[in-house]
Amino acid sequence: MNESHVSHDEQTQVGQKYDFAAIQEKWLPVWDRMKPFATDDENDKRPRKYVLDMFPYPSGDLHMGHAEAFGLGDVVARYWRQQGFNVLHPIGWDSFGLPAENAAIKRGVDPRRWTYDNIAQQKSSFRTYAPSFDWDREIHTSDPEYYRWTQWLFLKLYEKGLAYRKASPVNWCPFDQTVLANEQVVDGHCERCGNLVTKKKLTQWYFRITDYADRLVDDLKQLEGAWPSKVMSMQRNWVGRSTGADVNFVIEGKADPVAVYTTRPDTLYGVTFMVVAADSELAAELVADAPDATKAAFAEYVDRVKAETDIERLSTEREKTGVFLERYATNPLNGERLPIWASDYVLADYGHGAIMAVPAHDQRDLDFARAFDLPVRVVVDTSQPVTGAIPVLVDGELPDDLPPLDPKVTGEALVGPGRLINSGPFNGLSKNVAIAKITDALTASGLGETAKNYRLRDWLISRQRYWGAPIPIIHCEVCGEVPVPEDQLPVELPPAEGLDLQPKGTSPLGAAEDWINVPCPRCGAAAKRDSDTMDTFVDSSWYYLRYLNPQSDTMAFDPAQADKWAPVDQYVGGVEHAILHLLYSRFITKVLYDLDYLSFTEPFTSLLNQGMVLMDGAKMSKSRGNLVEFASELERYGADALRVTLVFAGPPEDDIDWADVSPAGSAKFLGRAWRVAHDVTSAPDVLWKTGDPALRRVTHRFLADAPGLVESFKFNVVVARLMELVNATRKVIDTGAGPADAAVREAAEVTAVALNLFAPYTAEDMWEMLGYEPTVSHVTWRKADPTLLVEESVTCVVQVDGKVRDRLEVSPKVSTDELESLARASAAVQRAVGDRTIVNVVVRAPKIVSIATKP
Repeated sequence: MNESHVSHDEQTQVGQKYDFAAIQEKWLPVWDRMKPFATDDENDKRPRKYVLDMFPYPSGDLHMGHAEAFGLGDVVARYWRQQGFNVLHPIGWDSFGLPAENAAIKRGVDPRRWTYDNIAQQKSSFRTYAPSFDWDREIHTSDPEYYRWTQWLFLKLYEKGLAYRKASPVNWCPFDQTVLANEQVVDGHCERCGNLVTKKKLTQWYFRITDYADRLVDDLKQLEGAWPSKVMSMQRNWVGRSTGADVNFVIEGKADPVAVYTTRPDTLYGVTFMVVAADSELAAELVADAPDATKAAFAEYVDRVKAETDIERLSTEREKTGVFLERYATNPLNGERLPIWASDYVLADYGHGAIMAVPAHDQRDLDFARAFDLPVRVVVDTSQPVTGAIPVLVDGELPDDLPPLDPKVTGEALVGPGRLINSGPFNGLSKNVAIAKITDALTASGLGETAKNYRLRDWLISRQRYWGAPIPIIHCEVCGEVPVPEDQLPVELPPAEGLDLQPKGTSPLGAAEDWINVPCPRCGAAAKRDSDTMDTFVDSSWYYLRYLNPQSDTMAFDPAQADKWAPVDQYVGGVEHAILHLLYSRFITKVLYDLDYLSFTEPFTSLLNQGMVLMDGAKMSKSRGNLVEFASELERYGADALRVTLVFAGPPEDDIDWADVSPAGSAKFLGRAWRVAHDVTSAPDVLWKTGDPALRRVTHRFLADAPGLVESFKFNVVVARLMELVNATRKVIDTGAGPADAAVREAAEVTAVALNLFAPYTAEDMWEMLGYEPTVSHVTWRKADPTLLVEESVTCVVQVDGKVRDRLEVSPKVSTDELESLARASAAVQRAVGDRTIVNVVVRAPKIVSIATKP
């Protein structure tokens, strides 16, 4: 539940005030001077850890999602420092891209000004929030000093044959007037602006990511148990690797056979027609000799298809449409003549742009066959077992007493396992055996071969917009494509002043005459720069490496530094990047490995995805009126209270509803912890072992348990245990030896060190009050004393008819029989039972005894 603003007076006990604003104002300049998280000392011999948060996009001030993500990453970074590691925890901004350009156009300002003003605002908020960043390594992807090396990376891929330009149908956003990669189309809409995406044929730049498809799947084995299984599945599914066969179909009147990819060669005898993608070159070739009426119908149909998205085309809910091309192919196994149709439910870039249609065993093929009254032949009997003896066949067919299988009547394709029928010499074989034997037969006769196919398509990286890294290619009529020489990098963006940045389908850079017109680096003839800019995912695909040498003007990164620091030990960010950014970064890392710049093939060893911060069950937005502003919450409750609230709300991967949490309650807890340190009167050199033994056991149990909880990302449990420690310490302060008790000092010091993970301002102030120099961030986590982890006694709760009647202090090793005897002997229990009869006793030694009675 939401609570109103907590005044300083409400956080006061015995006249002592916990003033978060004063504490923040006090320690920020101290940390600025000390630079406690710098990592530039080459003589530092501590083992290294690299903790990285997905860097923010400067679209405005930080929001609550940033507060959660960077708070979680900071817990990890601070924890590893306490465990004796030299931790690299850098920060930067993903500062190129469409949102900044669109926002700048809307406001009539230069995208540079809009971007860097937002960075300044976010940086100010970050400073107050106080993540343990090494600010000396700050980067912005829109700085020429950065994108010089993005362009260098492009040239390296170009040299290796992994960057190329081709004309093809592309995803086109009519609102942003630019192309989109497949990964940037969500349910047929632009993931940036939400508008419906169409298709358009353009000449564009691509990275050949498909060359790495197998490695992108196989190398996931390195990440098992360290990445969320959901993300691993999304990566595998997006690559979409399948194993099957390329089957060669001869087309009447065409010299060369057409290879058709299928994962089900076992169903070849069930092929009754062929379908080619309506917008493919093959379809255009096949219809060229068709009657004029067919040509006209085909041309009209293709125009309709061009307006459809891939999502719409692949939908199983849509009515199937198509055009018969008046051409025929031959089934390579049985010689049957197959009509060829063009349809939108086959994509030009799937396999070879053509499919063999098996309507009895594929739902979309069946829907098409029923729509055009085409034959349906069952070749896999899904009613037959696939284990045990092969069924007896009569003349190659199953006995008549089995139920008929007729998908054309039922409308449901038979997709389950079974045994082959109506398949000549392969009758009776199970699916997997038949796939192997039929593929072998095709290979032996030269009619096909084993093949793999992938859902993944090459990465389309060019954009028709201004605010991005220019593509470092010069187009010469004599020499063709000419890479910009490396010593002429960066190719800097021209000033936006004087350019029309409004989206119009072509890059605004084409109108920058002084910029685009240059001599060819090879022959000196008049030439033109490439006017497109790179997708911002290229910038972020390698940024984790730039942090290693952010000021270098001689290299993108130092491989020797990469050997010291990389790969990233802990990466933290939203699951919304589970495909795009992570896939691209993994690809670029593998390319750099192949070029001998890196010694590893996966960029991020461990991945933590945080949930979303909601309000009243919905994603926050101004339009919904449920936006909770980070800046206002920061001012109202302070950085530490926000941090504690966000980590205490639940497991990191769960969504947080701001309506259900209590930053005011977190502030009260911090004030209580702070006062514990304030109340300590013993000296720093006091002998802890002379203190209260019960409190010492609580303290050392916390010391023993917290590291494992942090490493398993159970931050909320650590906070809960810290609250218990503070409460136990408070009780001792208020009784007995009070503030002078040595165990109180020990508990207060442990609290300060642990609180540094979640609430660094409060922790630093507590550390100073306890008599130490800053900074508490450098204090090593203390080891638990094993002798204090042995419980001398535990409290056993005794219930009678569901009501607690007594609490017994017993040995942790008490037996079940002994515990039941003690419970029955309790005077309080005997009074509660009275003259009733005990009918059942449940004992869960050593914690509970439950007694049930009846009159």
